[in-house]
Amino acid sequence: MSKTVLIAYASKYGATEEIAEKIGEVLRQAGLAAEVKAADKVKDLSPYQAVILGSAVYVGRWRKQAVKFLQANEKVLAEKPVWIFSSGPSGEGDPVELLNGWRMPDKVAPLLEAIQPRDVAVFHGNLDPDKLNLIERRMIKMVEAQTGDFRDWEMIQAWGKSIADDLR
Repeated sequence: MSKTVLIAYASKYGATEEIAEKIGEVLRQAGLAAEVKAADKVKDLSPYQAVILGSAVYVGRWRKQAVKFLQANEKVLAEKPVWIFSSGPSGEGDPVELLNGWRMPDKVAPLLEAIQPRDVAVFHGNLDPDKLNLIERRMIKMVEAQTGDFRDWEMIQAWGKSIADDLR
């Protein structure tokens, strides 16, 4: 089996992709081969020792590309080490607390139950109003979401390092 780790992501404006790239960088620094790809571009999981999947979260939902990735690969993922992350909450503080304990969309919970990921993490996101469409700008105004880049790179790097340690 290959020693390559796949970091698949579903990102709307690039913030989740940047988190995936950072995790890939951490794994490579730890001596592992890592490939970062958009979830909808992954066709075959056989070359990978392990899989990390991340999705941006909007209004409590994952990007459809991440959900389709899980649905299409459920059986294969159940046989591999898998880690999951969501990216999205803005503001200061623990991202899970900001989401009132939310860790994953209800729609993917049965899939993750079958896959049994080793960890499910939630990272802060980057909410840039200049990138949002009119409807999205109105939504964040209605819910009084804070805008800005709230990603905690130290937390992301530590999570990536824990995965590398687990795989070595």
